[in-house]
Amino acid sequence: MDGPWPINFFYCANIVICCKESLVNGYFPLTGGVLIGLKPSSQRQATFTHEAAEQHHTERGLLMRKPPAYADRWWSTDDGLRLYARDYAAGPGRVRLPVICLHGLTRNSADFEDVAPYIAALDRRVIVPDIRGRGLSEYDQDPTNYHIWTYARDILDLCDSMGIGQAIFVGTSMGGLITMVLSTLRPTLIRAAVLNDAGPVLSAKGLARISSYAAQTHQVFRNWHDAAVYIAEHNKVAFPNYTPNDWQKFAKRVFIKGRDGLLRPAYDPRITEAFKSVTVTASTYDMAPCYMSLATGRRILLVRGALSDLLEDSEAVSMASLSPQFERVDIDYVGHAPMLTEPPARAAITDFLESQG
Repeated sequence: MDGPWPINFFYCANIVICCKESLVNGYFPLTGGVLIGLKPSSQRQATFTHEAAEQHHTERGLLMRKPPAYADRWWSTDDGLRLYARDYAAGPGRVRLPVICLHGLTRNSADFEDVAPYIAALDRRVIVPDIRGRGLSEYDQDPTNYHIWTYARDILDLCDSMGIGQAIFVGTSMGGLITMVLSTLRPTLIRAAVLNDAGPVLSAKGLARISSYAAQTHQVFRNWHDAAVYIAEHNKVAFPNYTPNDWQKFAKRVFIKGRDGLLRPAYDPRITEAFKSVTVTASTYDMAPCYMSLATGRRILLVRGALSDLLEDSEAVSMASLSPQFERVDIDYVGHAPMLTEPPARAAITDFLESQG
């Protein structure tokens, strides 16, 4: 949320007719068994190796313990950055559209470590990128590029490199805003969307809190206990029922251990430079035109924290009035933003994805 951002409804893609492609890669069938997808004329291939991850990001280390549930993927952006994504294979069964999960402002792909597996079990491939400047993705030397318009173009590059022509998107906070922008850049890319505590008009109170937290000088810790205490202090309002173990897990998602053994936030501190000079107002972040683009002809599931200070209940009601295919679930005793592992959230997302065929 580095706004304001211009609205541009122009998009361009090359349409190619393909045979023997799979819905797993985001293609949709036409008559006669022919498939159609969106690909650029010069497609880059995604590559992945654990060795590449360690070699390219030694100075920042790996985010956390590495489960065997996903493969490492790398892709290049139009301006030459090397970005990272987790790729969870679909469970054996039906051939279905993939799901792309997008994280929030200062977060990374680890946010979905408990979400992606249950989605993959629904026979859907799950791609979870680290947005530029976060996690294992390369940092941008020009901090003015840290805004959602750039992030949306990066996701288009990701889809092109992996041959994904259509997918279901799950966007948390900033990830939801990126999803809205994507619907204006390449309307055929998004089949349906889950917005996690994100909407076209955001509360000034919540934006002020996030900007205050994000613009702080990076904190460095020597142990996970101190990092967890710090995280708890800044997020206890949103998660009042969290236990010490929950905060430890939270900390291991948002901090990385460097070669010096110190723990640092897993994002480029310059992504928040805009917050230091911008007076945050709700109108600055009005994404109503992009939301209308997303809501047109698509099913939307809104997951909202009942204690959220970023997405007010009145705005959620307004979103429903603008979308004829709108579903909503509120997560009790949770603020901004739900982890999507809460039983009501998981049940709603599961039902929503199952309804997409």
